[in-house]
Amino acid sequence: MECMSLIDAVMPDMVESRKQAIAKSSQVKAETSSATNGDDGAHPVDNHADTMEVDSAMDIPSSKATVLRGHESEVFICAWNPTNDLLASGSGDSTARIWNMNDNNSGTSASQLVLRHCIQKDGTEVPSNKDVTSLDWVCDGTLLATGSYDGFARIWSIDGRLVNTLGQHKGPIFALKWNKRGNYILSAGVDKTTIIWDANTGSCTQQFPFHTAPALDVDWQNNNTFASCSTDMCIHVCRLGDIRPVKTFQGHTNEVNAIKWDPQGQLLASCSDDMTLKIWSMKNDQRVHDLQAHSKEIYTIKWSPTGGGTNNPNQNLILASASFDSTVRLWEVERGTCLHTLTKHTEPVYSVAFSPDGKYIASGSFDKCVHIWNVQTGSLVHSYRGTGGIFEVCWNHRGDKVGASASDGSVVVLDLRK
Repeated sequence: MECMSLIDAVMPDMVESRKQAIAKSSQVKAETSSATNGDDGAHPVDNHADTMEVDSAMDIPSSKATVLRGHESEVFICAWNPTNDLLASGSGDSTARIWNMNDNNSGTSASQLVLRHCIQKDGTEVPSNKDVTSLDWVCDGTLLATGSYDGFARIWSIDGRLVNTLGQHKGPIFALKWNKRGNYILSAGVDKTTIIWDANTGSCTQQFPFHTAPALDVDWQNNNTFASCSTDMCIHVCRLGDIRPVKTFQGHTNEVNAIKWDPQGQLLASCSDDMTLKIWSMKNDQRVHDLQAHSKEIYTIKWSPTGGGTNNPNQNLILASASFDSTVRLWEVERGTCLHTLTKHTEPVYSVAFSPDGKYIASGSFDKCVHIWNVQTGSLVHSYRGTGGIFEVCWNHRGDKVGASASDGSVVVLDLRK
């Protein structure tokens, strides 16, 4: 593991910045060290966060919020199983957990499976003590893939058994995605490379060494073609079997934080620390849209599950952007116009997620709030204030529960059923 400490020594800013908010929000560490077992701790709270103008009728009651405790550090990520109400979470405590939120689960509290990320040391398995940075369910929900700061990707069964360990990256893994067919896993690392893995054998099928700085995000266009972005400000589109990128998009003037293909795989959206959101097409060398409205870094983006190629073909395609300027913006893609600016958050917004029917969008911020908005009107529908800054929000496959993971180690499930 000497290479890990070397990366930490040579690139401390890079390594810290990808621990989601830790470089950008110094209060995280203070919060987790002073708050144990979800107690709110004695850390200072911004005054304006307590005077949020949220209609109390919109507040989700505590009876509809299940707080899941078990993680011993920040919970950076969470994701629902695509076929049932199993919620996976990944944390700085070097574990991922699978929480059973199915209604038929016996008992009042959700059962949890603990997926311990261990490494070999002197012939024995010891905890890696590294953050779980990414996780993704295979499309049929039978397997969970995780990426870790220890440089390994892992595949787990639905009952928490380690199926395979994928080792080839030389340093932390920042992003990880299954393809739709479920035969390949794609990963991006601090070692400037992206890797396609054979999910059945756990072997490296192809490594792509095209970026000149750490790769931050990846997204599949189809089962064998993907895009990657990096702190080198470039976006590469690569295809399995090709020794050079199919296409390279340049135009961002700072690191590119996230990329996402639209549901049909025709348009690629990217967001950056340069405060812009750009939309690219494989048919053009230049960007299709350059959307400049946010006043700080844009951390993440999501396409709505609407329009052609989706289950909601009669609704327009919308792109959402979440920024450190505390706002979420909803964009109409054809004309490149901003439809709504969602302004109730008072701290950086780290996550947005559309409901499966595309009618609602959830947002999670470091102000500890999860807000749920009506996409068409831009109005606030529900709010929930947790006990830690929100890193990730996600909807279950039916669209009646929202999961959220937080900086104080808590995971919350909001039941939106009447």
